[in-house]
Amino acid sequence: MRHQKAGRKLGRTSSHRQALLRNLVTALLLHERIITTEAKAKELRRIAERMITLAKREDLHARRQASQIIMDENVLRKLFDSLGARFSQRAGGYTRITKLAYRAGDGAPLAVIELLDQVKEKEESSIKAKVKKALRRPGAKRKGKQQEPEAKGKEAKGKEAKGKEAKGKEAKERSPKGRKKAIPAKGKMRQAVSGGGSSPSEAGPSST
Repeated sequence: MRHQKAGRKLGRTSSHRQALLRNLVTALLLHERIITTEAKAKELRRIAERMITLAKREDLHARRQASQIIMDENVLRKLFDSLGARFSQRAGGYTRITKLAYRAGDGAPLAVIELLDQVKEKEESSIKAKVKKALRRPGAKRKGKQQEPEAKGKEAKGKEAKGKEAKGKEAKERSPKGRKKAIPAKGKMRQAVSGGGSSPSEAGPSST
């Protein structure tokens, strides 16, 4: 049983394993994103986060402790100058591991380990947001423009139909066939008959 024996041996001796992890930490802090096997990434995460915690202390003793692991002076300078300040407001969890496919050949599971809050991520997210906004705005304008001509077209069609109806009525009124003779009302006819003259029966017998 392996009680009280944390960590992975990774199929290497202790000196080989230590050198491997030092190289991986240096590469991760330099490039901020590397691809390796899943087991190595999980072992690397422990050491990388410890180095960032040392960088947040910003004292000479922490720098000397980190220099025992990191193999490049430029990376050590980057760690204490920029990475420590970047993660000053974050309490742990400075890395992200994303699983990938299996490696061709030996079938080892691969993974990506990367630092969070990368400048490139922020720039890419801002660029993506700008592209989405740029793509959405013309679409909205086009939809509005499409709806406006449709409404205008409907209004124009309604006006044309009303104009045609009015023209048709005027043409009917002007045509002789369309004219209707004025038929007097019954009351007017009676008044005309009674006031205009007596009928032959009321006039009486004519004198001969």
